[in-house]
Amino acid sequence: MRYARIAVERGVDLPDGLTYAVPDSMADLRIGERVEAPLGRGDAASPGFVIDVNVQPDLDPARIKPLSRRTGMSLPPTMIDLARWIARYYCAPLGMTLAAMAPAAVRRGVGGVVRTEVEPTGAEPIGKLPPATKAAWEALQSFDLGRFPLPPRELADHLELRTIGPINRLIEIGALRSLKVRRVRAAWAEHAAEADRGLVLTPDQQRIVDAIVAKIGSFSAHLVRGVTGAGKTEVYLRILERVIERGECAIVLVPEISLTPQTAGRFLGRLAKEGVAVLHSGLTSAQRNAQWSLVSDGRVRVVVGARSAIFAPFARELGRPVGLIIVDEEHDGAYKQDQLPRYNARDVAVKRAQLEGCPVVMGSASPSLESWRNAKEGRYTLHELTERAGGAFMPRVEVIDFAEERRARPWRENRVSLIGPRMEKAIGRALDADGQVILLLNRRGYANYICCPDHRCGWVMTCDDCDAATVYHRDKRLPAGGYVRCHHCLAQQRLPAVCPRCGKTVNTFGMGSQRVEEELAMRFPQLVPDETMLRLDSDNVTSGRLWSELLQRFGSGEVKLLVGTQMIAKGLDFPNVRLVGVVNADTAINLPDFRSAERTFQLISQVAGRAGRCAERRGYVIVQTFSPEAPPIRYAANHDYVGFADEELALRERAGLPPATRMARIVVRHKDLVKATGMARAVADALRRGAGSEVHIRGPMPCPISRISGQHRIAVELIARSAAPIQSAIARARSEGALRSDAHTAVDVDPIALL
Repeated sequence: MRYARIAVERGVDLPDGLTYAVPDSMADLRIGERVEAPLGRGDAASPGFVIDVNVQPDLDPARIKPLSRRTGMSLPPTMIDLARWIARYYCAPLGMTLAAMAPAAVRRGVGGVVRTEVEPTGAEPIGKLPPATKAAWEALQSFDLGRFPLPPRELADHLELRTIGPINRLIEIGALRSLKVRRVRAAWAEHAAEADRGLVLTPDQQRIVDAIVAKIGSFSAHLVRGVTGAGKTEVYLRILERVIERGECAIVLVPEISLTPQTAGRFLGRLAKEGVAVLHSGLTSAQRNAQWSLVSDGRVRVVVGARSAIFAPFARELGRPVGLIIVDEEHDGAYKQDQLPRYNARDVAVKRAQLEGCPVVMGSASPSLESWRNAKEGRYTLHELTERAGGAFMPRVEVIDFAEERRARPWRENRVSLIGPRMEKAIGRALDADGQVILLLNRRGYANYICCPDHRCGWVMTCDDCDAATVYHRDKRLPAGGYVRCHHCLAQQRLPAVCPRCGKTVNTFGMGSQRVEEELAMRFPQLVPDETMLRLDSDNVTSGRLWSELLQRFGSGEVKLLVGTQMIAKGLDFPNVRLVGVVNADTAINLPDFRSAERTFQLISQVAGRAGRCAERRGYVIVQTFSPEAPPIRYAANHDYVGFADEELALRERAGLPPATRMARIVVRHKDLVKATGMARAVADALRRGAGSEVHIRGPMPCPISRISGQHRIAVELIARSAAPIQSAIARARSEGALRSDAHTAVDVDPIALL
């Protein structure tokens, strides 16, 4: 009897898995296959992945249960090694980590059908063939064998046959054979392919391409810091073409669905013949399964997608080695998974490249300080593009003191304006010149402060289940004209007409993208919402297809102005954008998070880069702020990433914060505050027992947002100069059973947000 170890898809924290007997019907079982195994006293059928075969039993063989069945899907062996690293580093059960690697639609087989396909047998036809059959056979001699098996109708179309009769005749005489193949049927997830522009590389671009191409075939890590509009995507494409020429595959990561359609279009346009699959959360379940199947069946060579695309099932063992991994906008927080396992796809990409033995290329105009420090210390190779491609210039940025702007606005308007006088004039000039405008306010809704007008009453509307203010959203379709939403637990209710304490009519203050849209429509009659002006935020852009359609309307010139949140700050390349405005640059700068300055710099730099992507005229950017002298705003206005990074890194070093140190954060959640505090104290005590003097443990302490969805939140933080002592302390607490990732405890290694 053979035995195998299985990592079941449960919250069972067993790095070595459970031992099962392999029945004779599964004699050829391999590492990476997904199976069902009986679990517990009731022998409940539990899915899991094979992580080892031919193992020695670790208990009485008579007590070892046999595996139940195969499920029909598998992961490449390299992915099992990657899962082990993720589970160990991010403190997650191995089975849950493996389950996260394979989309739920793939595990459930959504859209799967069995159909008849044909492939050559290798035998030559004997005797005289009818003319049509002979023509089909001759055409088959030059047909790419790698495209088989194919449905008879599809093969007939490729061979330019009017019917499938000649195909059937070749099957009858043994030149082709018919077989049943399981495929996934789904409507194609449409992405507009962008035609090759025929661009000529600049000397700096060519230098970077040559340097990275020289490293193909072995692991190396590269950071490409290029100013916005410098042509990083073209660099990626040229390296990709060389990798594909070698017969290898590639993974291209983009941070979120908002960037995927436009980015995917560029890769589809250039690499369509080699095959491009697109993986992101905007696909239907059947589409996601279909795209995954294209990769696992070897029918595509390139995958473009968001965070989870790093788990694309290319397999060296099946002749589909990964030759390159690209992480575009590597600084973006969307690469961090906010649920178990809490991995960062950028760092997982580096680890997968190590396992695959290939280069990983990370690109950004404003790299994360972690990557910048790795480059400066020689762990990554740094490549820089300091000028825009095509002769375009970086935009001129003007920082405006919003307090002075408000004083300059006449009070007879009887309202607080979000668009200052200078920004209003600049918008008017851009529209009069038939230009286009992008305005950023990284805050959804209409107003973020709902209160009683009587300061003696002091009532402020907060969420019943969260320690956070609610946000008013306008919706004219509703009787009350809108609703109030909590952006943390997503609870909604009507806007109260009067204060529940004193009965006075409530006031709504603050700013949001809806209010900016309303103000623009009042000041500029030519801007009609949903016609010549679009608001783009997660409230009204609900799918990748809709996002793509809206961008096409802007690209055609039909829409003159975009107003929205951070989803419009990156990835957009439209040459007629003459003005970019940041309505309020302070939305994140004062948050109780040590990365707030870094995020503010990145957001301003990225959105400013949307302006002036045309060599004929220089773009113009206006940044409204109450903190005009704040370093991230001042450096962003001067396009000085290096100056900002050096100053911020020095501050982090003095404060003992990442990336000068490493951090892990454990958040304990419970509806009972006393229980949450007690559980967090027990976790902190266990960590202190297992930690050496080089690990500083802070807490337990309430999180900045101390309650979400009715759950009180207590944090414990571990900080050390390197990751090893933190990992050791966490591993010891896990082995004692004092720390586990479950419904009450979240373990976040290398956290990117501390709220």
